[in-house]
This record gives sequence, structure tokens and C-alpha cells, in this order.
Amino acid sequence: MSTTAENPHPLPSTAFIGLGHMGGPMAANLVKAGVQVWGFDVVPEAMNAARRNGVNVVSDPLDAVAQAQVVLTMLPSGQHVLSAYEQSPGLLSAAQPGTIFLDCSTINISEAQQAAALAQQAGFRAADAPVSGGVVGAEAGTLAFMVGADSEVFDQVHPLLDIMGARVVHCGDNGLGQAAKICNNMILGITQIAVAEAFVLAEQLGLSDQALYDVVSRASGQCWALTTNCPVPGPVPTSPANRDYTPGFAGALMAKDLGLATNALDEQGVDAKLGRLAAAIYEDFAAGDGAGKDFSAIINTIRDNSTPKGVQE
Repeated sequence: MSTTAENPHPLPSTAFIGLGHMGGPMAANLVKAGVQVWGFDVVPEAMNAARRNGVNVVSDPLDAVAQAQVVLTMLPSGQHVLSAYEQSPGLLSAAQPGTIFLDCSTINISEAQQAAALAQQAGFRAADAPVSGGVVGAEAGTLAFMVGADSEVFDQVHPLLDIMGARVVHCGDNGLGQAAKICNNMILGITQIAVAEAFVLAEQLGLSDQALYDVVSRASGQCWALTTNCPVPGPVPTSPANRDYTPGFAGALMAKDLGLATNALDEQGVDAKLGRLAAAIYEDFAAGDGAGKDFSAIINTIRDNSTPKGVQE
């Protein structure tokens, strides 16, 4: 195990399963901090990039797990996580005694709890720690982690999460990290639509984008969807709108997260009309070109569906 000047405690060796757009830079940041990382991905290009960043890539994920004290998974869906744990032979079959299974994927709360139960029934410990911050945050090491685990496990994974992120919050027991992520992204999806609608309305009324931004960014409508992810070019030069909506967080991912939120709303019987409407809007958006655009590009859909000023139906 290794240590850093900021963290004198030993850093656990880590198996990193899933080295894509998020997992790749997260693993690279662990390596930079002196963590021994063994990595695996089904995509050869991801493996090659990880190798260039100092990750010890292996052709079989079980080889990575066998050498690690923490098994970190960053996979597309809950079914991928459960299959990786359950398949014969699966990740659980190769782990050392005392291993912590740390899942950073964004999945259903029930799937996160099922994955934790599988690990615990096999004699291991588990945590869910979904992230917020997108690819930019993964590369910069400024992600926010929402952690569901018991206090002892949280304390043990905290040093690794500190390397990859700028904020780490213990949300409660297994599954509650996912709960926090889903609630956060439901708010984000709703507010991004609201901000986009306001800009389209302002355009129709003859109010400039900059004037609206200058007012709202210092008024009661201020929010992240405006001041960081502004859906029009100009007012926030670093927003995706200035790069033809090259995604920081793609529409397909927002549609996925809002689908998870809808599942939770249905399971809990919550009357959330705006959450469900936002999910439907982003589902349609992601079915087309929006899948590969930043989710703030929803403003283009709103414009396309609007009647231009002076045009009568």
C-alpha cells in the first residue's frame, strides 16, 4: 500500500472495472496519487488509454480483483454491476478476504442494495458511491461522491474518493448514495428545462441572452443550470453551448438518470409531476440527436417546438 503527503494512511490497492469516459480518468488520478491500480474494460481503446496512464491493465477482471483490497466498479447499468458480481465465475469469487466492493455506477437504488447484499453475503463489505461532475470533473479530480455505506466502510474508502473528488458526503446506509444522486439529478433535469424555456421566452420577447443572464444570475432564479451550464453561448464562456453542446453530461445520461428517478418515484408512491414530465422530455430528447449532445441542448428542442413571434397557428 502507498501513502501521500496529504493522507499519511496507507492507500488500498484497487481493482478498477470500467475504464470508460468517467472511469478512465478516475483511475488515472488514483495512479498519480500513488495507488496501485489494476484495471479492466471490455473496450480495447479504453484499456490502451489506461495503460498509457499507468494503470496495470489485465485481460481478465478476476486477475485485477485477486490483487486488490478495494474493487471499484464504474459500469453502465445496474444489470452490468449485478452480472459482474453474480456471473460464474464473478468478481466476488476472486476477491481476497476483507475486500471492499465500491460501486460508483449510477443505478437503481434497489440494484445498489442488491449488489451490496451479494457482496456482504459472500463475506465482503460494500459501498455505493455514485458521482456528480461529469467527464470534466473526472479528469480534474473534482467529482462529488455521494456514499451509501456503514461508517466503518465509509472511513476506509474516503481516502480513495478524496483523490478522485473534491467533495465526499456520507449519505447513510447502502443504497442511499444512489438516492442522493437520483434526487440531485431530478432537480437538475427540471431546472435545466426551466432555464431553457426562460431563454426561449426572453428571445421571443426581445430580451437579450446577456440581459436575462445578468438579471437572473443575481436574482432568485439563480441556479447551476444557469450559471455553469448556461444553455446559450456567450454569458458563460465555459458552458457546452459555446462548443456546439459537446457534452459535459450527455442527454442520454440525463434520460437514464431521470428514468431511475421515475422508478424510485413509482416505488415510493411520490406525486412528482415535474420529475415525471422532465423524464419524458429527456427520453424523447435522447431518442434523437440529443443523446450525444449536452443535456442543455434541450433548448434547441424547445425552440423547434415553439411558434416564432408574429406567426399565427
